[in-house]
Amino acid sequence: MPDNQSPQTTPLPLKPLDMLGRGGIGAIKTAKSFLDYVGGVWVLVINALRWVWRSIVNKKIRFGRPALYVQLVRLGVRSVGVIVLVSFCIGLILALQMAPPLEEFGQVETVANIIAIAVVRELGPLISAIVLTGFAGASIAAEIGSMAVNEEIEALEAHALNPVRFLVVPRLIATVTALVILSIMADLVALTAGFIMGVTKLEIPAAIYLDNTINQLDLADFGTGLFKAGVFGLLVGAISCFNGLKVSGGAAGVGKATTNTVVHSIVAIIFCDLLFTAIFYALGWT
Repeated sequence: MPDNQSPQTTPLPLKPLDMLGRGGIGAIKTAKSFLDYVGGVWVLVINALRWVWRSIVNKKIRFGRPALYVQLVRLGVRSVGVIVLVSFCIGLILALQMAPPLEEFGQVETVANIIAIAVVRELGPLISAIVLTGFAGASIAAEIGSMAVNEEIEALEAHALNPVRFLVVPRLIATVTALVILSIMADLVALTAGFIMGVTKLEIPAAIYLDNTINQLDLADFGTGLFKAGVFGLLVGAISCFNGLKVSGGAAGVGKATTNTVVHSIVAIIFCDLLFTAIFYALGWT
């Protein structure tokens, strides 16, 4: 291009169309990337479930129980302290926040009912999943990502060892199992905290508080909460493993995968929680 000529620019009347076209192309690329990501996670889950099924029907195929036990301790047991602390605070907060408006209507005793439903159906699984994302999600993504950067995964494949079988399956089972157990623990701790606050600060008789809690809950409440916990655990494990396996670019890639894992897991957990709540509401399980 000669020096006396300026770069070609879009005529002013066509700029809105140009901006619209660029925006449309960007939206299409974003949608394609999102679908590729969701599809990749889904394929990883299917492959992992296939190996689990093969290990059940064929005794010669093992996914490594020692590795599963290690992951359960590393991801589940080490999360207990944080989940107990957070759940206890949640129970206290709910009791203190619900008491003033209910007291205006003379229904302060129904604090027990609200805490029971909120904790067992929603907050127990949700808080446990978010806390486990910080422990399990970031740890799994960083660990597998480091293996990918150091070409350890390629070494496994060179020795005819499937990475999904030996790396993904134990971590998926561990996250699902740990989150279900941690969700039960979170429910019990939060309900206990609400009981303590209700009896001591709000001066609700202990017998009335316990009766309201027991009468409010049924098996459907526990079932839906534990089902959500299992799905949340599957999401955390699958997203973490997928991001770890796709790491490239050295240490910077590991850090990016760790950050993306936490963000993607929390978004997926919240979205699935909304979806399941809507489905349970439509089925009358609320």
